[in-house]
Amino acid sequence: MTRPPVAGLLLAAGAGRRFGGPKALVQVDGEPLVLRALRTLTAAGCSPVRVVVGAAAEQVRSLLPDPALAVTADDWATGMGASLRAGLTALGTGPVAALVHLVDLPWVGPDILTRVAAHAAPDTVARAAYEGVPGHPVLLGRRWWADVAGSAQGDRGARDWLATREDLTLVECGDLGSGRDVDRPGDLANPG
Repeated sequence: MTRPPVAGLLLAAGAGRRFGGPKALVQVDGEPLVLRALRTLTAAGCSPVRVVVGAAAEQVRSLLPDPALAVTADDWATGMGASLRAGLTALGTGPVAALVHLVDLPWVGPDILTRVAAHAAPDTVARAAYEGVPGHPVLLGRRWWADVAGSAQGDRGARDWLATREDLTLVECGDLGSGRDVDRPGDLANPG
């Protein structure tokens, strides 16, 4: 049985204030984080894939294999909620779900994304968990995109909306990785 179409939505618009610059441009193993995350979404079978840009938008866009993959969140500086709104709006109506991935998760591989995406359906609400702790990626069924976009505010993205969901499925991925993000340059010295 083939999996229904799952879009990949990469949030890569932040300025990386704690890091000292936009994390999308940071190199890990000689590859910018934005390309590493894009490759991960593609390897997990997501289609279409969109990359939400904001800070350093032109630099990030110039790194992409196809600049048309980029979606600009004009109000990116207000937080992750703006990126999520812009990305969900740009996806249209074809995919049954969107797998939301963050650019600062260099050690979250395609196996994790594939495991979460396996739960795709129009009414899905699922997210990766690492030893029971909720993390990313997050899978949002198309039915919920307008609700999520309407509630996504500031740096909390969909966190508050997800916290209200009794139908949230946690997909344990601790056997595949830690789900640890990169907040500061020192975090790069300790792969997840």
